[in-house]
Amino acid sequence: MSAPLWTGAEAAQAMDASVRGPLPAAVGGASIDTRTLQADDLFFAIQGETRDGHDFVADALRKGAAAAVVGEGRASSFEGSLLAVPDVLDALRKLGRAARARTDAGIVAITGSVGKTGTKEALRLVLSKQGRTHASVASYNNHWGVPLTLARMPRDAEFGVFEVGMNHAGEIAPLTRMIRPHVALVTAVEAVHIEHFRSVSGIADAKGEIFEGLEPGGVAILPRDNPHFERLKSHALASSAGRVVTFGEHEAADVRAERIVPKPEMTLVEARVFGEPVAYRLGAPGRHIALNSLGVLAAVRALGADLALAALTLAEAKPPVGRGERTVLNRGDGDILLVDESYNANPASMRAMFATLAGLDTGFRGRRIAVLGDMLELGPQGPDLHAGLAEPIAANGVDLVFAAGPLMRHLWSALPPERRGAHTETSADLAAEIAAAVRPGDVIAVKGSLGSKMGRVVEALKQRLSASAGAEALER
Repeated sequence: MSAPLWTGAEAAQAMDASVRGPLPAAVGGASIDTRTLQADDLFFAIQGETRDGHDFVADALRKGAAAAVVGEGRASSFEGSLLAVPDVLDALRKLGRAARARTDAGIVAITGSVGKTGTKEALRLVLSKQGRTHASVASYNNHWGVPLTLARMPRDAEFGVFEVGMNHAGEIAPLTRMIRPHVALVTAVEAVHIEHFRSVSGIADAKGEIFEGLEPGGVAILPRDNPHFERLKSHALASSAGRVVTFGEHEAADVRAERIVPKPEMTLVEARVFGEPVAYRLGAPGRHIALNSLGVLAAVRALGADLALAALTLAEAKPPVGRGERTVLNRGDGDILLVDESYNANPASMRAMFATLAGLDTGFRGRRIAVLGDMLELGPQGPDLHAGLAEPIAANGVDLVFAAGPLMRHLWSALPPERRGAHTETSADLAAEIAAAVRPGDVIAVKGSLGSKMGRVVEALKQRLSASAGAEALER
């Protein structure tokens, strides 16, 4: 029988909690959401922006939570196993730090304006073939996602992979100090969340905070091709990093792509890792994904894991849901390929999607169709950045554009009439327009910022255009 994630006594001590009611013998996990809570989880009643977790304590205990972590002033309102603390979120942080302190795992932290979740998932995949690997769920990369992921880390984990995100300066530093990575990787610096910064250089500085938590002698991994490389490097050199490693196509990169060949279903990569030739197949199309896979190999090398096995495993790497998942749909008269990139968007990731769309095969008389929602948090530059998408749309041979949102109207105005499908004010109104216009052989790619709710368009299209017989979602 495997050891529990925590004993009740360990958890209480780590959080400096006072015990009210019976102390659980064992804790199997940690949760802040009763919808996904598992029996024997420790439920943290966190105060969110719109909801107070204390409103769900009774439900959590009914569902079999090992105990609920509650504020001291609220404990008298409940019956059952309780761990009372002055501040619930701070208690979660304390439990996360205790998990980090007890592990001997090799720890990696990943940030970047684009590509961090896909890179995290690829690294999780390749390391899981070499040892017990713990990693962030979905995009649990913020002030509660990072400590929650730490608190869930098994004591016998051999590798830990953590995603770290930010909207403002100063958000990454406390998270990386909590993670204390041996390896810190930046995928890219782009104009994302630019409304909160004076310039993209400010974003580079914010991303550079990830090196502040590096363990002494740790490895900083940087994108050599990025225009802000030197700025990132200065942050890395100012940290306790023992080494700076670079990846990309630049001739000076330590992990360098010599040849990238995107295919409709995969990407072929020929690279050199510190001068050693490595050729591998990546199980997803896209030049940007291939470049980030170089960062994955750099992290594997930095951890001392098996590089050849990692390169072989990358053939199994697929984009996460909402970041390239593919589904074959059928109206009854032929197949249509739906590419779901709906999780988030910014100008750089939009351009990358158009390039990927250009490499996908269409059927007879099929077209390449982009379905786009507003890119948010771009500040005063937003209208121009949306209108500027017209150029890469044309360059990549996108035949038709459907768009939703007030910012996307600026792109709509910049498009020639033959490329205009339809524009609606909200994503909710767009699916019917698309479903009426598509035909067999079309390839449809959907993308927008999370707040533009383009995931609704994906789900609506799946319902309107029934999945073809025997076809399943292809997470490529």
